[in-house]
Amino acid sequence: MQQRRSDYRSRPRVKTNKPLTPMHDIFKNHIAKFAQVTDDEFEQIIKFFDIKKAAKKENLLEEGQICRHHYFVLEGLLRKFYINEKGTEQTTEFAIETWWLTDNFAYENQLATEFYIQAVEKSTLLCITPEKRQKLLEEFPVMERYFRFVYQRAYAAAQKRIKFLFSFSKEEFYFQAVRNHPEFIQRVPQYLIASYLGFTPEYLSEIRRRLLS
Repeated sequence: MQQRRSDYRSRPRVKTNKPLTPMHDIFKNHIAKFAQVTDDEFEQIIKFFDIKKAAKKENLLEEGQICRHHYFVLEGLLRKFYINEKGTEQTTEFAIETWWLTDNFAYENQLATEFYIQAVEKSTLLCITPEKRQKLLEEFPVMERYFRFVYQRAYAAAQKRIKFLFSFSKEEFYFQAVRNHPEFIQRVPQYLIASYLGFTPEYLSEIRRRLLS
């Protein structure tokens, strides 16, 4: 992402005095973890994003489509998956509230994706196109810092997952997830956890029974 000095602050800004919604506050608070923006700046920043309401099991992205959006989850749960050579769905990633999700390579290069992104639950999302994000970064260079941290955290999480996959058996990987993220495991449907781990739902049920015994 290219950073460019902006003269935006020197230009007069029209104040809307429109109160932020609780949903907007979720995003504003998330930005505040990584970068400092004023209330006036945030009122302008949020205009670069669209709000998307997704129904349960609605596909936001399908294989073969150009990946046009990066999604921030305000409320709900998303997953990313692909169809493997056996014709079954292989889930690779989930996103709950305050997590971002896209096919990063296809999004950054505006290519056709090999993945699907689907709403597991009824969801409310913020989304931004590459063009709007570039304009956002030009007018608010501070957001470059924010997105840099977003990508760094996503990369670190991917590295950790790869380490777990090589260090643990799939059963141990599941036990680690139960210990570290119990609320997440309870929230995601069992058949999707099985898809993520490469299990059949029946085998996952057997592992869960073993865990409870």
